Parts: sequence; C-alpha cells; structure tokens
Amino acid sequence: MLDLLTDEESLNFTYLKADLTSFKASLDAIRGCEGIIHLAACRSPGDYLVVSHNSNVVISWNILRGAAELGINRIALASSVNVITMVYSQNCDFRYFPIDEMHPCLPDEPYGLSKLIAEMQADTIVRRYPTMRIASLRLHWSLPNPSMASSKDPSSGAKKDLWGYVQEDSAADAFLRAVVDDNGKWSGHEVFFIASPNHAYWEGKSQYSPIDSKELREKYWPDVPIKEGFDVSGSKGFVDCSKAERFLDWVHKD
Repeated sequence: MLDLLTDEESLNFTYLKADLTSFKASLDAIRGCEGIIHLAACRSPGDYLVVSHNSNVVISWNILRGAAELGINRIALASSVNVITMVYSQNCDFRYFPIDEMHPCLPDEPYGLSKLIAEMQADTIVRRYPTMRIASLRLHWSLPNPSMASSKDPSSGAKKDLWGYVQEDSAADAFLRAVVDDNGKWSGHEVFFIASPNHAYWEGKSQYSPIDSKELREKYWPDVPIKEGFDVSGSKGFVDCSKAERFLDWVHKD
C-alpha cells in the first residue's frame, strides 16, 4: 500500500513511500514519470548474507521492467565502483590503472554482485525495448566534502578504495545529464565510472602531507601496470572517467 505525503515547502516535490520489492507498488510509484533516477537500494553488503543482494536485485528489476511497461525511456541507475573488487572484497584484483569501463568485473561479495546484476538487467531490457536509454553510473564514495575521504590513514581500507571519492553534487549532475540531456552521443545501455579525477590525499584535501599517486601505487599496488598512454602521478586518481566526459559531457567539480 502506498503512503502519499506532500512536502509543503515545495510544490515541485512529492514524497511516495512504497515497497519497491513489489512490482505493483513500483509501477504505481513511477507511473506518470518521464524519467527515473534510481537510487533505492541497500548501500553496502550489510552482514554479507542475503538482504543487500536480494533487495537490490529485485528492486532494480522492478524499476527497469516497470519503466519498460509504462514507456519510460530515460533511466539512470546507481551502480558502484564495487562491481570490481574494491573495499568490500577480501582481495582486490586490479589489472591496470587507471581503471576504466573495460576492466573485468569479478565481485566476491553481495553488494557489488547486486550492482553488476543490475547492469546486466539493463542490458537485457534494452535488447527487448530498444527505445530505452539507460545509464549505469558506477559511483565512488559520494561525499559532500572531499576532505572526508582523506580522514583516515591512506594505508588502511582507503587503499582498497584507491583513495577515491566523488563530490555528491557532481554525482547528482551526472545523473541529471544521463536522464535529461539529449546530445545524441549514446543510446541503449552504457556504464560510466563517476569519480574525481584526483585522489583524496592531495594538497588542501588531506590531514596528511600531500602524497603523489605514483608513490601510492609503488607502495601499495606495485604489481599493477599503468595503461599505455596514461600517467598516474601527482594528484591524478586511479579511475578513468573520460567516457562520462565524452558521452555525458560530465566533468567532476569539488
């Protein structure tokens, strides 16, 4: 059953409370929309059992299939950098730096797997409904202030996150561009890494002294090669977001 609430502070905002694991409730919630930005999900593996995986997989399918049923052709899904092995994984498996959309996706935990399945669901939907355009945005750690990403020792869990982040307003801009813009540069389903081009442990952002990304790689990931034609040094981060810039005209801003 839907619970309809209206925010009295804004005539342009309506709040719907719905159980999105129910297909009917999902249909009712998105009916009448022209586009969807889908962020409803468990945001971590939780206890690494079933809740995050099962909830995320069912909800993403309900939203995608519901959109197809209702003729809603513009969708942006919140995917995650954790479709590859990162902070939630037992062991990271980085094949090269900077990481791009061609990097193998081999998650070993339920959250990253649920996001990878959502991307596969999007591939499936656009094969059957070719008028739909779906972006899966592989968000890094979304933060209001980039200094929060460098508040812990860079040798801790941050190394498995490749010292990365995305400023939350900049992430929101990527979602809006994926749904609203019609620049003719892409169609069907595309995945995009959405992260800052700089790592968090650089001047002005960290409580630690500035650290060159070349030093970080040589100290913590010495066996990971650099892609030909790329340079990972200075403030440069370990994720390549050039596809989002080419297709979405998106540029990260702190």
